[in-house]
Amino acid sequence: MSAEAADREAATSSRPCTPPQTCWFEFLLEESLLEKHLRKPCPDPAPVQLIVQFLEQASKPSVNEQNQVQPPPDNKRNRILKLLALKVAAHLKWDLDILEKSLSVPVLNMLLNELLCISRVPPGTKHVDMDLATLPPTTAMAILLYNRWAIRTIVQSSFPVKQAKPGPPQLSVMNQMQQEKELTENILKVLKEQAADSILVLEAALKLNKDLYVHTMRTLDLLAMEPGMVNGETESSTAGLKIKTEEMQCQVCYDLGAVYFQQGSTNSAVYENAREKFFRTKELIAEIGSLSLHCTIDEKRLAGYCQACDVLVPSSDSTSHQLTPYSQVHICLRSGNYQEVIKIFTEDNLTFSLPVQFRQSVLRELSQKAQQGNEALDEICFKVCACNTVRDILEGRTISVQFNQLFLRSNKEKIDFLLEVCSRSINLEKSSDLLKGNMAAFLKNVCLGLEDLQHVFMISSHELFITLLKDEERKLLVDQMRKRSPRVNLCIKPVTSFYDIPASASVNIGQLEHQLILSVDPWRIRQILIELHGMTSDRQFWTVSNKWEVPSVYSGVILGIKDNLTRDLVYILMKGLHCSTVKDFAHAKQLFAACLELVTEFSPKLRQVMLNEMLLLDIHTYEAGTGQSGERPPSDLISRVRGYLEMRLPDIPLRQVIAEECVAFMLNWRENEYLTLQVPAFLLQSNPYVKLGQLLAATCKELPGPKESRRTAKDLWEVVVQICSVSSQHKRGNDGRVSLIKQRESTLGIMYRSELLSFIKKLREPLVLTIILSLFVKLHNVREDIVNDITAEHISIWPSSIPNLQSVDFEAVAITVKELVRYALSINPNNHSWLIIQADIYFATNQYSAALHYYLQAGAVCSDFFNKAVPPDVYTDQVIKRMIKCCSLLNCHTQVAILCQFLREIDYKTAFKSLQEQNSHDAMDSYYDYIWDVTILEYLTYLHHKRGETDKRQIAIKAIGQTELNASNPEEVLQLAAQRRKKKFLQAMAKLYF
Repeated sequence: MSAEAADREAATSSRPCTPPQTCWFEFLLEESLLEKHLRKPCPDPAPVQLIVQFLEQASKPSVNEQNQVQPPPDNKRNRILKLLALKVAAHLKWDLDILEKSLSVPVLNMLLNELLCISRVPPGTKHVDMDLATLPPTTAMAILLYNRWAIRTIVQSSFPVKQAKPGPPQLSVMNQMQQEKELTENILKVLKEQAADSILVLEAALKLNKDLYVHTMRTLDLLAMEPGMVNGETESSTAGLKIKTEEMQCQVCYDLGAVYFQQGSTNSAVYENAREKFFRTKELIAEIGSLSLHCTIDEKRLAGYCQACDVLVPSSDSTSHQLTPYSQVHICLRSGNYQEVIKIFTEDNLTFSLPVQFRQSVLRELSQKAQQGNEALDEICFKVCACNTVRDILEGRTISVQFNQLFLRSNKEKIDFLLEVCSRSINLEKSSDLLKGNMAAFLKNVCLGLEDLQHVFMISSHELFITLLKDEERKLLVDQMRKRSPRVNLCIKPVTSFYDIPASASVNIGQLEHQLILSVDPWRIRQILIELHGMTSDRQFWTVSNKWEVPSVYSGVILGIKDNLTRDLVYILMKGLHCSTVKDFAHAKQLFAACLELVTEFSPKLRQVMLNEMLLLDIHTYEAGTGQSGERPPSDLISRVRGYLEMRLPDIPLRQVIAEECVAFMLNWRENEYLTLQVPAFLLQSNPYVKLGQLLAATCKELPGPKESRRTAKDLWEVVVQICSVSSQHKRGNDGRVSLIKQRESTLGIMYRSELLSFIKKLREPLVLTIILSLFVKLHNVREDIVNDITAEHISIWPSSIPNLQSVDFEAVAITVKELVRYALSINPNNHSWLIIQADIYFATNQYSAALHYYLQAGAVCSDFFNKAVPPDVYTDQVIKRMIKCCSLLNCHTQVAILCQFLREIDYKTAFKSLQEQNSHDAMDSYYDYIWDVTILEYLTYLHHKRGETDKRQIAIKAIGQTELNASNPEEVLQLAAQRRKKKFLQAMAKLYF
């Protein structure tokens, strides 16, 4: 007979002195003596024997009236027996070493399956498909326990087992042993089939960075209660026995190492995984030390495993030349030797041995540390980024955005280091022409991105630069940089006439076309074109580059010019449009001025086109320059904008964007008087942007007046509703029935929604943006299925209903609201009204953490980070109630109770209900110092006394005992105490959610 069978036989034969009709485990249950029994020094029967008996009784098959064997019934008695078995295992702290030693595989399998069931693991769901990070801690721990046991059982089954000496032959015992053996084999077969999934589950567990909790006798009792009495406690992060992350990882690493070692017999490469896991276990044991209560590792066995791995896997000494680059980098990062990391990365630029992803992950790790306040790492981040960038350009990849950001403020030290890395990253004698070309192009681009000529000359005079670039390329680059620099006067000899410059000697056409593409000097462009046309007459040089492609409204007029040279020249001079797009306004103005001088002589139509484009350029130049400081534009610019809007010249090709920019310019500089009273009537009919601008300007003017006088607001509402409407397209079928095919954007509005959005994104005047935002928010709220309204300033000026709701594309409205808020906050991230709208949007879409972030930010920007009181029109009762709901749904119940004090009338019902919750995810009693309402503090004292939580009760009593909260104090003192606690609480919340 086996030892397990002997244990079971002994367990079934031993009975405490109990009433004759009641078996001992029922007696324990009925008398509630289980916990008392387990607390005995040497309980008899032993805890593991209790588990066996409880589960055997619960799994006994039943016999029906026809003497047919039925599966065990799912009745109250059997459920209680299973719960008792789980409580005994919880008493043993779910120690697998104890359970595996004393319980057979079928019994332990049944026990852990019951643990999965009671921990709310969905039956039939693969554990590998579940995200442990999002599961409740007790559920995740139950999955880990089962999968740890699974691979431990597989490993244990691979060891040779010494056969027990057979005793006297007993038929019943032999049958029982045979059944157990067959059942064990079946379970092992299933476990081995699922071994790969179990390993993946445990590998995923190593990535968790949170503590887990395992069920205790108390949490199991709570689960046995009615659902309404549990109150969610067993789902919280604080219910049950706490298992620290390091302890969990230590156990998992050891078990994974064992299964990898066992698999190594058929796949020697897996021994490397085993070695990694065992040595990680040793590191974790060293970190945990003797303080571990729940991590029991056989260190002698671990040492044996490690010794075996050293034999099976080629060992590496601690010297750097024998370590792999990966190991070297990890050791350097762990020890803080970042200069060595830079050296390794620079050397790797020659060998390309480290994957780019690995190098990027090192940079991300360093950047995160730098963002957390370690300013000393800023320089290291730049150097590592520079090494990675050189590697990227050598392999033909583009320069990263991060490098451009870090190199934005270049200095001598950065350029010296970059040149050093470039020099050490390329072997000029052995490198291919491709690598040399990539490096040369990179150095040229760096020069073109620098503003300081001294920095340019540092690069251009470097030996590597001189070696890689030809003399002609270097001279051309230096000339470009000198011409671009404002400190060098290029106008040595004034040009009297555009046609007075003689053409130079002809050179190769390809080189001239290349110069034509690069040049932004109008006089040089003309000279190149004269040379090109002198060399060939059958080429159209305006097609050389698509960067100077002109809008279609202009191309017909320009390409209609008969003279080939003039046509090419006008077309190419229009590359000023490209210069304006990239904000190179100085060169754009030069090109447009030259083009205006040229076309004035032969085409009044093109002359007006150029005047219009120069007006747009002047608007962009002013907005990007002087306009940033808030200084009003000069009167002549405003007059030119008015002149463009009132222009009635026939057959002049007009770009829509110029009208947009002109109207937006007038609104941004508050020229509301002109837009409302002086704009010609024909413009309102012919130009939709003028019509929209007039309605916006008039609405801004009428805001201070009574609601009855806001007629323009209603007109603006109707215009926007029409723009956001959709028209349905129908089709008649073969049967004569008409069916709806799809809905498309209505053409009845004065413009399309995309055009309206594009126009709005050119506005910067806060009041105009607020008006438009409030209009779209109101339109969004009109929907019948809206549960949570979005609030906005001036929302009351708009109508409260729409006659035909079905005609409005509310999905497009919702998208537009989000885009407009995002744009508005990019203009002014400190506008509390816009921040509240953004918070309401997140609240309405159930993104409660993000909603709290913006609610808190709105309060912070208007109160000097809560050092002053938040104005009541910002933190209205509705905002506070939404913050309360956010905290409640995030299980931050103590924060809920504190926020209930912020309401004009304190909501005691909600506060008390939240304080009753025991699964709070916030700091709980550490927040008691922020409570100023004595009634809430007294309730807390009562609640902790009722629960027997002495320490927390003392904290609440201490908070009540503060003299400034004494009800006999003057009202001013009480208000000051409340204000100080509000400030500290909101600042603490801001640090938590920002």
